Amino acid sequence: MPEHTYVGAIDQGTTGTRFMVFDHAGQVVASAYEKHEQIYPEPGWVEHDPAEIWENTRTVLEGALREVGIEADQLAGLGIANQRETTLIWDRESGRPIYNALVWQDRRTTDRIEELAAEGKVEWIRERTGLEADAYFSATKAEWLLEHADPIRPERIRPDDVRERAEAGDLLLGTIDSWLVYKLTGNHVTDVTNASRTMLYDIREMEWDHELLAEFDVPRAMLPEVRPSSDDAHYGVTDAEGVLGAEVPVAGALGDQQAALFGQTCFDAGDAKNTYGTGSFFLMNTGDEPVDSEHGLLTTVGFQRSGDPVQYALEGAIFVTGAAIEWLEDVELIDDPAETAELARSVDSTDGVYVVPAFTGLGAPHWDGRARGTIVGMTRGTRREHVVRATLESIAYQTRDVAEAMEADAGIDMGRLRVDGGAVENDFLCQLQSDVIRTEIVRPAVDETTALGAAYAAGLAVGYWDSVEELRDNWQIDRRFSARLDGDRADEMYDRWTDAVERSLDWATDEVGD
Repeated sequence: MPEHTYVGAIDQGTTGTRFMVFDHAGQVVASAYEKHEQIYPEPGWVEHDPAEIWENTRTVLEGALREVGIEADQLAGLGIANQRETTLIWDRESGRPIYNALVWQDRRTTDRIEELAAEGKVEWIRERTGLEADAYFSATKAEWLLEHADPIRPERIRPDDVRERAEAGDLLLGTIDSWLVYKLTGNHVTDVTNASRTMLYDIREMEWDHELLAEFDVPRAMLPEVRPSSDDAHYGVTDAEGVLGAEVPVAGALGDQQAALFGQTCFDAGDAKNTYGTGSFFLMNTGDEPVDSEHGLLTTVGFQRSGDPVQYALEGAIFVTGAAIEWLEDVELIDDPAETAELARSVDSTDGVYVVPAFTGLGAPHWDGRARGTIVGMTRGTRREHVVRATLESIAYQTRDVAEAMEADAGIDMGRLRVDGGAVENDFLCQLQSDVIRTEIVRPAVDETTALGAAYAAGLAVGYWDSVEELRDNWQIDRRFSARLDGDRADEMYDRWTDAVERSLDWATDEVGD
C-alpha cells in the first residue's frame, strides 16, 4: 500500500454514529461523532429515524476527514460496525424508509414471542438460529413492520400494498449495516454476523431459512445477499459523485459486538471479550463449530474472512449496563458519568441495596422480556451514593451471570477477559468486575475496538494488512486488573444479587401488548 493511506470505519451505535480513521499501526488519526434521537412512541417501544442516521453518517464522514486534512481517496477501504437487530424497511427505488427503524431494545412484539413459546416453537428456532426466541431479534420486528408500517412520506399506501411490494422485491429489509451499504454503494448486502442475528438465518447451513421466513411471513425477495465479514470481493464501491467524493471499497462489516471481538484480536477458540456500551455483550470465540448452549446463552456467528471457515461464538447479551448510568443522569442522581467512581468509592458498600436495571427486560441467561427495573434493600439511611454504587455493581453481577454460564457451556475456566467500551474508562468498575467474577480484566490501549474491528475486517480484505498476526502485533494492553476482594465475600454478594433478580422477573404482566 502507498504511504499516507488509511482505513475508515463507520461505527453506527444505539445512541450515535462515529467515523474513525486508523493508520497501519491501528492508531486513531481522526474521529467524529453525532448523536441521534431516541424515539419512544409507547412504553417498551424504541425507534430510530433511519434518515437521521444516514445524515449523521454523512456528517461524521466529512467532518473527520476535514478535521485532519485527509482526502477520501487516501482511504484504502471502509468498514462498518452497527447496532445489531435494529430493523428497517426501505423503498428500493427511492431509498426512503417506509417507517422508523425498530431498535433492538424494542419490546412491542413480546406477545408474538409468547405465542411462539405456547406453540412449542422455541427449541425449533434455537436449533436453526442459535438464538432464544425473543423480541430482541429482527424476525418479529420485520413481521410487525410488514403488518403495521404506515409509511413516513406524504403519499400513504395501504398495508396490502406494503406486502405486495415486499414480495416483488420493491421494498428491502435489513439491519443498519445493510442500510448504510445501500446508501453508500447502492447494493443490498449484509454480512454473516448480522444475518445470524435476525432469527431468520440458519447458522449451520449458512443461508436464509425458508421455514422461518414462512413462519414470520417475510418474503425472500426483500432480504439482502449475505457475504463474509471481511470480503475480498467487497460489498460495493462508494460513488465518486457521492458523499465521499471518491471511489472507496466497502470491504468489511460486522455487528458491533462481533466487530469488538475482531478488534480485540479474539481470533482463537477460547478468546473472550466483553463490551460495555448501552448494554454489555460478552462473546467467546468457539472455533469453526457452533457450541449449543444449555445455560441461556446464544450461539452465533463470530466472523468470517473470505475463503475461510465461519468462526462461531457463544454470546451473553445484557440489555442494560451503560444505559443504567444514563438512567442515573436522567433521575438526577448524578450530573456526569465521571462522578460515579468517586461517589461509589465514598461508601464502603451499598449498605444492602441492589439495583436490577431490567428496564427493557432481562437478556442472558434469564431471557425474561417482562422483567422490569428494581431497587431492593433500601432503608431510611440509603443515600444516593449507595444507589450509584449498587448500579455499578449491577453491571459486574450481570457479567458474572454470563461468565458462569459461558464457562459451563464451553467447559473451560476463563483465564482473562478483554474489555472495551466507554464504561471501562472507569477504573473502579474494572476493578469491581475483576473482584466479582474472579478473573483478570485486560483493558486495551485503543478502547474503540468496535470501530477498530470493522477497520481490521476491511483492511484485511483490501490488503492494507496482510495477516491476523499483524493485527495481534498492533494490540497493546493499557492496564490489567486482578481480583482483590475475598472470594467468599464476592460469592455472598453475588448470591444476594440473584435474590434481587428473582424479584424483578415477570413484572410487566399487564403492560406489554395493551
